[in-house]
Amino acid sequence: MKHKKIFLILLIFSFIVTALVSCGSPEETKDRLSEDRDISPEIEYESRMSLEYAQEFAVDHYSGGYTLISISDGSRFLVVPENQEAPKNLDEDIVVLKQPMDHIYMVASAVMDMFRAIDAMDAIRLSGTDTDGWYIEEAKRAMEDGRILYAGKYSMPDYERILSEGCRLAIENMMITHTPEVQEQLEGFGIPVLIDRSSYESHPLGRMEWVKLYGVLMDKEDEAEAAFKAQTETLADISHQENTGKTVAFFYLTANGSVNVRKSSDYVPKMIELAGGKYIFENLGDAESKASTMNMQIEEFYAGAKDADYLIYNSTVDGEMESLDELLAKSDLLKDFKAVKDGHVWCTTSNFYQESMSLGTFIMDVHSILTEGETADTAYMYLLR
Repeated sequence: MKHKKIFLILLIFSFIVTALVSCGSPEETKDRLSEDRDISPEIEYESRMSLEYAQEFAVDHYSGGYTLISISDGSRFLVVPENQEAPKNLDEDIVVLKQPMDHIYMVASAVMDMFRAIDAMDAIRLSGTDTDGWYIEEAKRAMEDGRILYAGKYSMPDYERILSEGCRLAIENMMITHTPEVQEQLEGFGIPVLIDRSSYESHPLGRMEWVKLYGVLMDKEDEAEAAFKAQTETLADISHQENTGKTVAFFYLTANGSVNVRKSSDYVPKMIELAGGKYIFENLGDAESKASTMNMQIEEFYAGAKDADYLIYNSTVDGEMESLDELLAKSDLLKDFKAVKDGHVWCTTSNFYQESMSLGTFIMDVHSILTEGETADTAYMYLLR
């Protein structure tokens, strides 16, 4: 019995140590990305790409036009220019990707908009989202025309189609970590897997800056820089304005009656802050946890958000609301909210999350509703009447 207790204590201690090691700070993430620049004796390190906000990846340039993409999960990809061979004696963990890249299996739906922004959708042959799941019109049309084929979602890929189409790269989102056997199977077939971690970026503009990674991959660095700059310049006019002091709650009601809200450290509250507002929940959730949302009971939501100046309903899960009455039908408590009484309830459009390169526009939308009210001209939200 004594030995069993000691074993349990050691086991618990090991779990704690593992958790502390795996939850690194942004600075620790940068440190991990700074290692092993000497990757082969045949090429010389030249420079690192300057990133303004992103902390989950790094790009290093080498002689001969070679580029190394490093991701905070430890994966590394060497992008080899067209008509060149990979250098010899590379570090064993480095995956070689030869340009031009094509026949990509796109599972990370948020990345599709980045490929659209740099005019690289022709490189995508397979999709993890079916036709009716796309809100990006170019992706929907490409699937309707047969230029992009459905190859199964992340957990149930159509391996036969993926192999028959000559897939050269799978771009997955973080959901693949729940089915590691799928990644192992793809890699077992010789298909490299790149996991997009843009959702782990703490700053909303850091999420968009991942377009620069895909610009490197597709040999479209200038286009990626221009696409990113276009969104950041959108915010130039409001970046020096004082905060309006107006509070905002961002939420949706789940099927079981609870309320899903963003944690205070999530990128949505940061967008609200950049827009000149204040997220109603100041210290909600564990900042060290990678989970971006949490559920609370409607009574708890009422206590924390009833005096919020604005409510923004997140339509991503259960679809767009037709009217304010439709929302109020979900809970009588909402009728007593200040924002409801003042007519300050807005709903996001369904394409908001897929159009990942428009976060600057969304921030401007929030700024507009805070400063202009119901007359605001918005792209990704509308007033519930």
